Amino acid sequence: MQLKKQPAQCDHVLVARLYQYHASAIFMFLCRQLPAREDAEDVLLEVFQAAVESEALSRLDEHKQRSWLWTTARNKAVDHYRRTQHSPGFSERLEEVEESLSADETSSPEIVTLRQEMYAELRTSVASLPEAQQEILRLRFAHGLKCSEIAQRLHKSHTAIRAMLSRSLNFLRDSYPQKRED
Repeated sequence: MQLKKQPAQCDHVLVARLYQYHASAIFMFLCRQLPAREDAEDVLLEVFQAAVESEALSRLDEHKQRSWLWTTARNKAVDHYRRTQHSPGFSERLEEVEESLSADETSSPEIVTLRQEMYAELRTSVASLPEAQQEILRLRFAHGLKCSEIAQRLHKSHTAIRAMLSRSLNFLRDSYPQKRED
């Protein structure tokens, strides 16, 4: 009978160093992939637990260690997703009910009317902007173009477009609350 070999102390130091350098980026990735922050924390723990248990990780170069961590994070996220899809828990069902209730609230006549009034005020504020600023807002938000793409289309510098966009948004931010208070 063979005893399981315990990881050497240097392996723990290696994993601690990898955790220090990569945990926050991996955690942010997991937060975008998983429905709850707690799930991301659990999966991050699983990733570094696998790193502690891995005998091969210490033999890899730094680039391959990073690749190993990211691959493990993706695989653990997929495993978590599969586990929760096969047996959705109470919280998932509760979230579905909550979503359906909030969808009903947002379609009530009062909410719809208030939303229409707010959109009308916003359209009025946008219409009071100079035509160039209106065009930049349209290209950015209606067409989803980036500032660099807008700059190319309008034959202006990237900096000028960013400044005009910033001024336009600040004007709308400043004028909108004033109209709401009246």
